Parts: sequence; structure tokens; C-alpha cells
Amino acid sequence: MSQAKVDRYKEEKANRKKILAKEKRKRIAGTICGWLIALLIVGWAGYSGYNAYEKSRPIKTIYADLDAINNYMDTLNTEE
Repeated sequence: MSQAKVDRYKEEKANRKKILAKEKRKRIAGTICGWLIALLIVGWAGYSGYNAYEKSRPIKTIYADLDAINNYMDTLNTEE
């Protein structure tokens, strides 16, 4: 082995804990980002599916004839 390789190995060995800690942080950050992206995709798909479902449903409209109530209210107001 050349002296450069020996020096590089010694430096790597001395910093091995720091290197392993840095790799662990990167791995954890990657895992968290992956889960976050997956969660966002699932949430978006659910939201889009729900909106599509709501748009495809028929609109429930209730028509009420309010003429009788309006006439009654008018008679109450005119008697006063």
C-alpha cells in the first residue's frame, strides 16, 4: 500500500462514527421524505376520487311552493 492509501484509511477509520452517523441521518431523511410523498399521493387520490364521486351524483333539489306562506304573511302584515 502506498502512504496515501494508508493515510486515507486512517482518516476514514478515525471519522468512521461521523460518517456512519451522517449516512444514518441521510437514510432516515430519505425514509421520511418517501413516506411523506406517499401520504401526499394517497391524500390527493382520495380527494380527487371524492370530488369525482360528488360531481357524478345527481343534485338533489327541493322545490317548495311558498305562495301560501307568503299570502298568510301578507294578510298578517296588512291587518296591523
